[in-house]
Amino acid sequence: MAQIEEVNVEQFKHLVSERALTGETMLLNMGPQHPSTHGVLRLLLELDGEIVVNCIPDIGYLHTGIEKNMESKTYQKAEVMTDRLDYMNTMGNNLSYVMAVEKLVDLDVPARAQALRVILVELQRIASHLVLIGTWGLDLAAMSMFLYCFREREQILDIFELVSGQRMMTTYIRPGGVWRDVPVEFEKAVRDFLKTFPKRVDEYEKLLTKNPLFVDRMVDIGYLTKETALSYGVTGPNLRASGVNWDLRKARPYMGYEQYDFDVPVLHEGDTYARYLVRIEEFRQSLRIIEQALNKLPMGPVRSENRKFVPPPRSEIGVSMESLIHHFKLWTEGFPAPKNSIYSAVESPRGELGMYLEGDGGPKPHRIHLRTPSFDNLSVLPEIVKGHLVADLVAILASIDIVLGDIDR
Repeated sequence: MAQIEEVNVEQFKHLVSERALTGETMLLNMGPQHPSTHGVLRLLLELDGEIVVNCIPDIGYLHTGIEKNMESKTYQKAEVMTDRLDYMNTMGNNLSYVMAVEKLVDLDVPARAQALRVILVELQRIASHLVLIGTWGLDLAAMSMFLYCFREREQILDIFELVSGQRMMTTYIRPGGVWRDVPVEFEKAVRDFLKTFPKRVDEYEKLLTKNPLFVDRMVDIGYLTKETALSYGVTGPNLRASGVNWDLRKARPYMGYEQYDFDVPVLHEGDTYARYLVRIEEFRQSLRIIEQALNKLPMGPVRSENRKFVPPPRSEIGVSMESLIHHFKLWTEGFPAPKNSIYSAVESPRGELGMYLEGDGGPKPHRIHLRTPSFDNLSVLPEIVKGHLVADLVAILASIDIVLGDIDR
């Protein structure tokens, strides 16, 4: 648990109740938390004994200026920074950005590349939820869950390394397709995961779902109403656990999601336990999507043939001077994008990840702005922790599944 220390009342007197100024309640710092937990987050708590009267999130400890840094780079080179946003959703971050670029310049994506993107971002969704469930269990003293979840996550990271050479910061999804075709070992590695993981999810449920200690810490804790969730812009599993059936993969399909048969888990309880159950079911639905995409994975190219925006294959560079020159110019000068602005969004493991991209006719973005789900999801925390114990705050904070790199940028 994060370090707790006393706070200077004068500094925050405009944010807390009158009782804090008279000494009836106590102001304490929870955090800043260590990066190995949910990120570097400071919570200013106003407590009446062990009851939370007020909670004020203090963000900004991971601010890196990614949006402005991306604007100083060409469209291709800016993509590598998206990996560093929500570092639990690197493939999804890549997809959100390249979809925006493709929409801005009207760039086609081959069918095989679309299917590979779907497989990889769904694997990324599972990997992200595994980190959540594992650390959630750790927060509530279920040490075994952490070890089990990270065991399965290693399989997914091995697949990412197989296709991209990197376990986390992959930059594998590129404008016009993907970096390169997957190796022959890819299908077997994914099918092995599809074969073993359903049994692992069943094991997780045996350990947690009906565990009386776990249930007591989760049921009727951190209740989030549908109205409050919508008013704060909450998206993703947190919104669906409050009874709102909204998933961009169904509502506004992209990358061919309309051709896959899967369900959107929706519960109406709105408490911390419901948010857990939604993510457990999302494991199973992602597996369904991956299997369908793998079964009908088409043959063909994995990158667009539009050489204005996509570099030539590496095999051509050694035998064609034109390809070598084109490759050099594309990576040193970039490509111009029209003077226009677009918005593109994907369903990340935490909710709607939107990319606003504005071009000015040059090779660099004029403006980039991200609509990240963690910011809105964290904003609702003060509303759902009031009246609960400090110990409950730990479970509630875990349930909203924030990543501070996604918030601070």
